[in-house]
Amino acid sequence: MATVTYDQATRVYPGADSPAVDKLDIEIADGEFLVLVGPSGCGKSTSLRMLAGLEDVNEGNIRIGERDVTHLPPKDRDIAMVFQNYALYPHMTVADNMGFALKIAGVAKTEIRKKVEDAAKILDLTKYLDRKPKALSGGQRQRVAMGRAIVREPQVFLMDEPLSNLDAKLRVQTRTEIASLQRRLGITTVYVTHDQVEALTMGDRVAVLKDGLLQQVDSPRNMYDRPANLFVAGFIGSPAMNLVEVPITDGGVKFGNSVVPVEREAVGSAADNGDKTVTVGVRPEHFEIVNGDGGGKGLAKDEHAGVAVTVNVVEELGADGYVYGTADIGGEQRDLVVRVPGRSVPEKGSTIHVVPKGGEAHVFATTSGERLSD
Repeated sequence: MATVTYDQATRVYPGADSPAVDKLDIEIADGEFLVLVGPSGCGKSTSLRMLAGLEDVNEGNIRIGERDVTHLPPKDRDIAMVFQNYALYPHMTVADNMGFALKIAGVAKTEIRKKVEDAAKILDLTKYLDRKPKALSGGQRQRVAMGRAIVREPQVFLMDEPLSNLDAKLRVQTRTEIASLQRRLGITTVYVTHDQVEALTMGDRVAVLKDGLLQQVDSPRNMYDRPANLFVAGFIGSPAMNLVEVPITDGGVKFGNSVVPVEREAVGSAADNGDKTVTVGVRPEHFEIVNGDGGGKGLAKDEHAGVAVTVNVVEELGADGYVYGTADIGGEQRDLVVRVPGRSVPEKGSTIHVVPKGGEAHVFATTSGERLSD
């Protein structure tokens, strides 16, 4: 097992105006599951391919353990990669696919068979060892690709969107299998995905990239609770955080008819920079629905203190629902998403009043996008 270090690692493609990956700095602990996530073109796959040796590193270094592998060929890095498209040999059996790399390396047949059988047992593939890939489902093929990586006993697993070819239900099942398998094997893993739900549910830590720049690397919980900037706030969480530009006022910031209390230092630093507004972020699950008659545990009593949201679309998910609506905030119509209890979903076209829960509002500088609140 080994640590992985990106030390100011930069990749500039020939003819490009800006780096695909710009001075990436991440230290990945021994046995850690790190997920690289971001929108298309953010540099996450390039970062993985740099670690694999499939892309050149123009500046900086990459280390696996104490070894500088920046300019080593892929075969000398002691890594195993799982690709999006499985990359299985169609004419070989499952057993031959899983053991092929060991065969090329000159490992004895008996040892190959033992390692393949051990990996098949872990992955529940024992009864499929004599089948060809075409006789397997997509999830089974992906497990074969995982098995091929496991038998090599590498220092680092690299996974490039391995679930994107699977249907929704199988993705959920397989991501659970991969996460539990990684914890059982304890092999350092770098995993790339564009799906932030996948990132939050699988990773020990998550690194968010945008335009080749690292935005934040943190545990899923900390990233949800304390996004470092507007981009991370809008990217992490499903549905996305509501982000609204609002004026600074005494004691906090004005959100509709409510004043959201925020730290004095946060508002002060924005005002010192000449900003008259800040951007307030509230997650859909952090709104309270105002109950005008004061009934209902934990609900605000004065509906005039809340923001009136006109309900446009309702998504009912059983245990809860999401209201997609519009609200007049600061004289402008803003889109808002609010989570509501599943048994009290409002009608389309109706109006609900909401207020942000105390302590759950996030405040960001409108100009720089940086987080201001603690």
